[in-house]
Amino acid sequence: MRRPSGAGATCRRRAIQGFAAVFLAYTLAVLLLESPLVHTTLPGAGTPFGASRKLHLDGAWEGAAPARPSKHPHRETLSAGAGAGSGRARRLSGIVSGLELRHLNSTRSGSLRKVAAEAAESGARVFSGLQALATALTSSQDPSSGEEEEKSKCPHSIVLSGDEFRERGRTVELPCGLTLGSYITVAATPHQAHPERDPKISLLKEGEEPIMVSQFMMELQGLKTVDGEDPPRILHFNPRLRGDWSGKPVIEQNTCYRMQWGASLRCEGWRSRADEETVDGLVKCEKWIRDDGERSEESKSSWWLNRLIGRTKTVSVDWPYPFVEDRLFVLTLTAGLEGYHVNVDGRHVTSFPYRTGFVLEDATGLSLNGDLDVQSVFAGTLPTTHPSFSPQKHLEMLPSWQAPPLPDEPVEIFIGILSAGNHFAERMAARKTWMSAAQKSTNVVARFFVALHGRHEVNVELKKEAEFFGDIVIVPFMDSYDLVVLKTIAICEYGVRVVSARYIMKCDDDNFVRLESVMSELKKIRYGESLYMGNMNYHHKPLRSGKWAVTYEGAVRYKEWPEEDYPIYANGPGYVISSDIADSILSEFVNHKLRLFKMEDVSMGMWVERFNNTRLVKYVHSIKFCQFGCIDDYYTAHYQSPRQMLCLWDKLQAGKAQCCNMR
Repeated sequence: MRRPSGAGATCRRRAIQGFAAVFLAYTLAVLLLESPLVHTTLPGAGTPFGASRKLHLDGAWEGAAPARPSKHPHRETLSAGAGAGSGRARRLSGIVSGLELRHLNSTRSGSLRKVAAEAAESGARVFSGLQALATALTSSQDPSSGEEEEKSKCPHSIVLSGDEFRERGRTVELPCGLTLGSYITVAATPHQAHPERDPKISLLKEGEEPIMVSQFMMELQGLKTVDGEDPPRILHFNPRLRGDWSGKPVIEQNTCYRMQWGASLRCEGWRSRADEETVDGLVKCEKWIRDDGERSEESKSSWWLNRLIGRTKTVSVDWPYPFVEDRLFVLTLTAGLEGYHVNVDGRHVTSFPYRTGFVLEDATGLSLNGDLDVQSVFAGTLPTTHPSFSPQKHLEMLPSWQAPPLPDEPVEIFIGILSAGNHFAERMAARKTWMSAAQKSTNVVARFFVALHGRHEVNVELKKEAEFFGDIVIVPFMDSYDLVVLKTIAICEYGVRVVSARYIMKCDDDNFVRLESVMSELKKIRYGESLYMGNMNYHHKPLRSGKWAVTYEGAVRYKEWPEEDYPIYANGPGYVISSDIADSILSEFVNHKLRLFKMEDVSMGMWVERFNNTRLVKYVHSIKFCQFGCIDDYYTAHYQSPRQMLCLWDKLQAGKAQCCNMR
């Protein structure tokens, strides 16, 4: 009688075990197929991604790569409408990032959570408008589009009175920038000097009288690339009649790009040296200081000759400082072949050579601020079209520049390139140069990561560009400098989940990558070793004032950066991390544990430092990841204009890793 009872218990136990096995298999399948960060699939990536694959690097090594994602598209994929199976639908799939902003944690994200929420809300409205672009695409081919293009041309000249200038916020819009031979004439009167108590100009000790200051700034400015940044200053012209630290009247000139000032050119009254380079044959600084006490031999001979012929009074040509308080002047700024030239009251005063990365077409605004009363502004010989507003003039819609389908196998390196929506020229220059080498390799994948732009027409053109070239991933929020860090997380997500890369590289769209050299450096790393490679910063401290400020108040209130030092971090324009670090970043982001900071490169250093606490990371520092421009034998060269990109590529094809100083 006990036997049947034991047999029944065994059957029940086996049934329970079988049910548990089925439940476990179902749970694993759900985890694999329903990951919250699964990315949209792209053309050519339609194979099952459930299992890991081994990476083959030209026979050098092979090992397990991160698991590929599910083949199901992300819910934010651009809708193709009724024709879901059409070719257009297949082109639309995969151009939207799978990054989910809902994973932002309020306590770990600090002040960024509010900024991100607002940007995502605005982006959702803009993005929904982009889903119904059939009408826009049709209208762009309408015969009347030629008439619209004619209407959109820029004026050949601009005239403003002083009152009109002030009504426009003391700025003049130059919608199509400048071109060779363009000129701007300003009639204005400098104010009398006034006591200056601004601590940025003068730090006064107790009992000290404030210094007397009279100065003004004339600036050629470019388009604002992202919110949170000042527009680039293509030319900063700053006459200081009184108040300069030298105690003398001076003229200081400079450039500023992405809030980084270049080396200033100061004219202090002495003529430029004879051996110093000229600009279109003109000296950089003219003389306005008299030095009669130091006569040359020639002037002494002239003095004796004058005595012999009976002329007793010395005749001298005295060029004073060109600006005088309460006296009207007429200044003309001209764009030459090699630089800008400034004439005041018909006399040449200074010439400023064009600097690397700054082009005439980018000078889309003129501002005049400071101790100055402007009477009138006249701009002439202006270009009537601007390439930034005419993407078709930059984008070469040729199949040869289209990205190939994603490889079915994991890759050695994925390169995520941060770009702004209106940077059509920069993206095209990258495609035609160093990215072309990436497109030909099955071990490299490169994609642009672009947030939505404030101008509707830019987003329309961006969508067309993304659909045609297949190398753009749209991060669906409004672009903001403070949210660049989220683009970096999106790059990690794509590199790990979509292409299963061994290494992930982040760079900017004005960064020229010498791909072969970067890959050669990566092959020196031992298999399985965690890596952080770039131009490292050590023992940097947060600034507590200024544009890059992380104030103590913000540090306490928003938990931004209360620490005294930043972690070791690589400069943002170009660095490489291994996939295990990127995977850890994603995991913490999904689990609401990732601490975010508005400075993207510092954030990456912070994440790598945290990862290093549990697994040793190899830090590789090299100045050849050049963040300030270009050095010979570079790995990456930053601040490169589209023309310089093409020049660097031509030199590289000739076997020379040399810089280009052309504008």
